[in-house]
Order: sequence, then C-alpha cells, then structure tokens
Amino acid sequence: TLRVRVTMILTEQDLTALFVTLKLASVSTLVLLVVGTPLAWWLSKSQWRFKYLIEAIIALPLILPPTVLGFYLLVSIGPNGPIGGLVDALGGAPLAFTFTGLVIGSVFYSMPFVVQPLQNAFSSIGQRPLEVAATLRASPMDRFFTIAVPMAKPGFITASVLGFAHTLGEFGVVLMIGGNIPGSTQVVSIAIYDHVEALEYGQAHWLAGSLLALSFLMLIVVYGANRRYTVAQP
Repeated sequence: TLRVRVTMILTEQDLTALFVTLKLASVSTLVLLVVGTPLAWWLSKSQWRFKYLIEAIIALPLILPPTVLGFYLLVSIGPNGPIGGLVDALGGAPLAFTFTGLVIGSVFYSMPFVVQPLQNAFSSIGQRPLEVAATLRASPMDRFFTIAVPMAKPGFITASVLGFAHTLGEFGVVLMIGGNIPGSTQVVSIAIYDHVEALEYGQAHWLAGSLLALSFLMLIVVYGANRRYTVAQP
C-alpha cells in the first residue's frame, strides 16, 4: 500500500520528526493568535508616541539571523537565564532543549508573520463601523468581537497560514533552543540536514518535497480566500 511505501522511504524517525513539526506549528500558531490579536489591535488603534519601538521589536526576527535570536533565547530560558532561573525557582521543569522551549522560540520567531497581517487588517477597518456600533450602545468588547473580528477575517486567515508555514521551516532557532533530540525536539528541517550530511538524498528529497508541497498549498489557501473575500465585497 501507499502507506507501506512511504514508511519504507521515510524512516520512523522521519515520521516522528514530521509529527513534531506539525505539532509545533499548530501549538505555536494558536499561541501567536491568542497573544498577537490583542497586540495587533492595540498597535492599530494606539496613538502612543513611541509605538514604533514596539513595532520594531516585533519585526526584528524578519532581519535578525535565526541563530542570533536562538542564542539569546537560549541564554534567557537556560537555567542561569532570567526566565529559566525564575521557572526553576518556582519549581518548574527546564525549558531549554524541550518541546516547550521550541514553542517559546517559535512564537518569538514567527511573531511578525502573525501580528503584522492582523494589524493591517484591523487598520483597514477604519473608525466608522466602530463608531456606528458605539452609537447603538455596543460595548468595546462587543464592537471588537462583532465588528472588528469578522471584518478582519482575511487578516486572520493570512496570519494563521503564514505563522504555521513559517514555523514549518524553522531551523536555526529550533536547533539553538531544542538541539536535535529525536522524538522530542528534532523537526523536519533538522532531519533534512541530517540526511544531507549522511548523503541520503532520497530521504531528504521526500521530506523537503513534503514541506514544499504543504507550504505551497497553504499559500494557495491564503490567496484564494483573500480573492474570494475581495470579490464578495460591494
């Protein structure tokens, strides 16, 4: 069967790495939407003079080498770092070289790919729909969930897909924070690198091709959904 053939081409360790990668992308995207939505809303509405500093910090992973970001995150969440030390003092489990550490790194690394589309979507709404809802005595929370969120639907689709897809291809950050522990922190990008180092190009092709196809399909979803939304607008 097809499953038997795929299993023969991809080792059990490859399939485990694929599962860890999909799990990491799913969890990270969910966390990014929970954290990024209120942040993007504030950035789109705030008139704070130094708002650009927050925007610069969020956009930093776009130009910062992943290994640099991964190094400082490793130092921060390590046992002697401020975050790792606090977690250890509270009796928590270590964060470095764990799946939880990978999620933390992925959230920081993919933050601009979620926050920026949401911020742009919220900004495009304008004040008029919210002001009309306010005249009907809708509370700020009601205006956000009944007006802003539905009107920003394309932004949520773009943010979700880009955040998920960007996490799939992570290498430098996850390697610095999680290492290369099979079944725990080894993701597909690292597994591909291992196969190439071992001159196992066939298995590397299958893993790389899987990510290529998945990423392409997700981009099709983004552009297709946005096109349908644009056409549906009066």
